[in-house]
Amino acid sequence: MKSSEVKSILILPFNVLITIPFLITLFSKNDYPIFVESYSLISVLVGVLMGIIGLILVGWTISDFSKLGKGSLAPWNPTKNLVVIGIYQHVRNPMITGVIIILLSESVLFYSFPIFIWAILFFLLNAIYIPSSEEKGLVSRCGEEYLEYKKNVPRWIPRISAWKIVKI
Repeated sequence: MKSSEVKSILILPFNVLITIPFLITLFSKNDYPIFVESYSLISVLVGVLMGIIGLILVGWTISDFSKLGKGSLAPWNPTKNLVVIGIYQHVRNPMITGVIIILLSESVLFYSFPIFIWAILFFLLNAIYIPSSEEKGLVSRCGEEYLEYKKNVPRWIPRISAWKIVKI
């Protein structure tokens, strides 16, 4: 793994998934009646399963960005190649989906309504950033290839069948 990739992982997912939830937990009282303060085996299993699914998605997409895209997840080092295989044949933003799943996992495992709010805020920030900035950059770098991909693969909710790539 290149130093630029490590840097982008430390700055982006690490802060979103570790630093901010830690600070939220440290500074919040967590007196929210919606979250029960007693651990149950089911809630722990659900939280752990969600965390594993989220980590697999994030790890898979970081690997694809590096190997196939020849770039990183960071806006300052975007991929040089459009990645449209594997999980990307079902959904355009699986990395963000993975991060949100991990945040929801943390909210379940720590019984933290404030982390749940952070997950919603993180989603909303990306719902604004991705179409207004990231997608415009992809259009300028990849042109018709990205526009065709965008037309056929949803941003957030995965399609059931994999999109069959049509070379332009």
